[in-house]
Amino acid sequence: MNVETEKDKQLVLDAYEALLKDCKRSRTEESRKMIEKAFHFAWKAHRGVRRKSGEPYILHPIEVAHIAAKEMGLGTKSIVAALLHDVVEDTDYTVEDIENLFGEKVSQIVDGLTKIKGVFDQNTSMQAENFRKMLLTLSDDLRVILIKMADRLHNMRTLNSMPLRKQMKIAGETLFLFAPLAHRMGLYTIKTELENLSLKYEHPDDYNLIHEKIKEQEVKQAKLIEQIIAPVEVKLKDNSIRCSIKNRPRSIYSIWTKMQTQNVSVEEIYDMVSVRVVFKPEEGIPEKNQCWNIYSLITDIYKPKPERIRDWVSTPKANGYEALHVTAMGPQGKWVEFQIRTERMDDIAEKGFAVHSKYNTEGSSDSELDKWLNDVREILDNPEADAMAFLDEFKLNLFSHEIQVFTPKGHIKTLPKNATTLDFAYEIHTDIGNKCIGAKVNHRLVPLSHVLKSGDQVEILTSEKQSPKHEWTEFVVTAKAKSKIKAAFKKERKEYTSKGARMLEDHLLEVGLQLNAKALRKMLEHYKLSGKEELFYKVGIGKIDINDIEGVVRRKSRSKFIKYWRLNFFGNNTKEELEEEVVEEVEETAKDEKPTIDKKKTFMLSEMAANESYKIATCCKPIPGDEVLGYLDMANNVTIHKRKCPNALKLMSSQGDRILAADWTSHRLMSFLAVIELSGIDKIGIVNEVTNIISKDHDVNMRSLHFESHDGVFEGLIHLYVHNTEDLNNLIVKLIKIKGLDNVKRIENIEEYS
Repeated sequence: MNVETEKDKQLVLDAYEALLKDCKRSRTEESRKMIEKAFHFAWKAHRGVRRKSGEPYILHPIEVAHIAAKEMGLGTKSIVAALLHDVVEDTDYTVEDIENLFGEKVSQIVDGLTKIKGVFDQNTSMQAENFRKMLLTLSDDLRVILIKMADRLHNMRTLNSMPLRKQMKIAGETLFLFAPLAHRMGLYTIKTELENLSLKYEHPDDYNLIHEKIKEQEVKQAKLIEQIIAPVEVKLKDNSIRCSIKNRPRSIYSIWTKMQTQNVSVEEIYDMVSVRVVFKPEEGIPEKNQCWNIYSLITDIYKPKPERIRDWVSTPKANGYEALHVTAMGPQGKWVEFQIRTERMDDIAEKGFAVHSKYNTEGSSDSELDKWLNDVREILDNPEADAMAFLDEFKLNLFSHEIQVFTPKGHIKTLPKNATTLDFAYEIHTDIGNKCIGAKVNHRLVPLSHVLKSGDQVEILTSEKQSPKHEWTEFVVTAKAKSKIKAAFKKERKEYTSKGARMLEDHLLEVGLQLNAKALRKMLEHYKLSGKEELFYKVGIGKIDINDIEGVVRRKSRSKFIKYWRLNFFGNNTKEELEEEVVEEVEETAKDEKPTIDKKKTFMLSEMAANESYKIATCCKPIPGDEVLGYLDMANNVTIHKRKCPNALKLMSSQGDRILAADWTSHRLMSFLAVIELSGIDKIGIVNEVTNIISKDHDVNMRSLHFESHDGVFEGLIHLYVHNTEDLNNLIVKLIKIKGLDNVKRIENIEEYS
């Protein structure tokens, strides 16, 4: 047990005082007493315990409560629950103790926040299962998820004290699940910070590069912003509009994402400036009218880009976001995005649904959140859904881009971008989805796979003879539609399985046989099936002819001579003893062949050990110099992925305990496959120039090249063997100097080009 020093006590008291200052919704004497009681109780419970950083553990729940109060605007019960959120898990106190001291509601929230203990099925990721069970608490209280988000944010802020392997696991999980969830809950500020911190630990070099570039651009950017804002401030002041206008800087993560997807530099991204206008609305005039009035005044100064107007005032986003966005041409030929919103809209945009209730507004946003929560619950309530399938389905519910379509009666339905008419059908009702045969979009007949656009009016056509088809899962995008189609297949399979079992039993009785273990074994061996359910199902759907069954069951499985020979050959050992010997021998061999891997240490990718101690992932094919990680499977095999590989991100979030920190040693003997893409102006001899440069580079070998030319522009793909990223980058620098070449970049997702 660690001794608490005077310095520790002062640290704790200072953190607690800072928390109290920001408890804006807990000003009554009763609220303050409850918070103080929870603080002292938690401090006593965690006394002597320290975090990995060496700080007293109580600082963590205080900071979580501080985030809940200041950055989410939560009330007293939430702050108390945040202070107590680790007490039940880490100490001898129980949920009943919390209920007796702080009441039923606080104990329910703490119970929801207490991490799930116990061992799950070995094929199920404990991480994925925990996340699934955590979300089950949505049905009890939304505050559980909000405090969990605060807990995750503080853990990310203090992640530097954790080992590298844990950092990658937690950062991957955060980016894959918690950041999209924060977005869906309307917690924009927290979502942005979670993304930035994830990037900081997953790609530290990229993070630091962008951070430095932003600092370099700050002075230049500030002058441009001042030049843009000045005339707008004068115009709005002349029209008696009370407002604040400020720059909305791009987040490091959003810059990095754009650099990856568009292959552009930081400087090019800074061509787009974003400004936020937050105003105090006049009473008695609809907020929407006032937003459009400000839009009119701004566009008197700067000419708007008509196709870049986004009206989320008339129809807010599903996460409650309201604002009017317009892009206009500003000074120095720079496009400027103006975000126009009231103080209320700004508060909700920054802190999400947690502060929504304080405005007592009635609108679609509350019901949209309720609808989303109900969709999540529907998926969670399916007892047959495995944890990994759940993660995939849940991700589909976190779309940041949405469309709004109309029913024939004019009601609005919000769907993710790329949703089809079949998604819309399932959105209305499961039975309508199951019976859907097509739709009329804007009075025109379209198929089930038709992709909808915002503003479409959709009428679903159904038939009693229709039933779900397997190919439907290929074009629906919502989690609700996918889970309902899968549920229909399971129900159908269950019915055919029961039918097949009855048919089999009845037929065997007719011919004087019984459906026993011996008969089943013969049928499974003959038809090469994995189990009796598969046998019954295939009989039920008619894939196995019932008339052939009698011959299969009556056939003798093995002659007495063979049995006698096997018994003599194996001596006096029983079958069980022989199986044990074989298993032991296999395990011993595996131990001899593959040494135990220490997950706490960085796995070094030695050139001499390639293909023996590790293998390169085929999805992203990393090469020496790439930021990588290792995935350790059940058989003790290590697969190396790029850290930015989508599959690696999913593994980090769902099976983080199997992730290894990995790094390259010097590689000069082995070659690795890389693909580069080129484009430019087609001219005579340009292909020859490209191949000449590659052939003269002794560190690179060309495997294949493919060029296409159309309308004076050419595009090419070249497959190369290189030793490391340094050799590849040197080659790209040489190629980009060729006159006429506009773009040369490495293809990250190599699988689809191989």
